[in-house]
Amino acid sequence: MTKVYVSSVIPAPAASVWAVIRDFNALPAWTPFVAESRIEQHMLPDQIGCIRNFALKDGGRIRERLLALSDYDLSCTYSMLESPMGVENYIATLSLTPITDGNRTFAAWQAEFDCAPEREGQLARDIANGVFQAAFTALQKRFQR
Repeated sequence: MTKVYVSSVIPAPAASVWAVIRDFNALPAWTPFVAESRIEQHMLPDQIGCIRNFALKDGGRIRERLLALSDYDLSCTYSMLESPMGVENYIATLSLTPITDGNRTFAAWQAEFDCAPEREGQLARDIANGVFQAAFTALQKRFQR
């Protein structure tokens, strides 16, 4: 099983960052790589079990299921159902923690998945840099003071 972990500091209160990322269907609003997204079967974007179906700006399409969402813990966990990446058993969690010194946010995003052994290193780097860190960098820019 491959594991990816990326963390960052966002220059805004955790509640403000959570307000942006809590909506499971809002990826186009805060990530630089998602073109459009929709929730399947008219479910609500904070309903456990809902599926987001989104198109990447490079033309790929991904489907993910919301497994957990906690306003108390400021976290969401989801599984990947379909993607062009060639991963299986993909589970990821995005969580926020308030940093009281400076009223900032510690953001952590981690994923575990299975893939072909020869693709493990490249996929881990692509997800860490091209997805998780790219999204955190976009959030940092959004909340720059």
